[in-house]
Amino acid sequence: MSISNSARNLGFRKSLRNNATLHEVKLWSRLRSDQLGARFRRQYGIGNYIVDFYCPAARIVVEIDGSQHFKEEALSYDKARDEFLKSLGCIVLRFTDAEIN
Repeated sequence: MSISNSARNLGFRKSLRNNATLHEVKLWSRLRSDQLGARFRRQYGIGNYIVDFYCPAARIVVEIDGSQHFKEEALSYDKARDEFLKSLGCIVLRFTDAEIN
């Protein structure tokens, strides 16, 4: 499977971008405009998932985990999601809200 930003969830991705959390806004201010020497995209669709940030050139996925990610159901979902992303050759980096602060 190739990594692509499918049009089928475009509306939902736009909604996520327009309603970004404070931590997403903080991190995006550091990732945007090739500040790190590589282009990142936010709320990028990969398969059935939407990742917080994605660098296509390096296949790096950056996720910000708020408190909802530490519940048992969310941990299981995130594990399956990470395994899928890794199967596509992606490196998945997860940061907590506290680490973003």
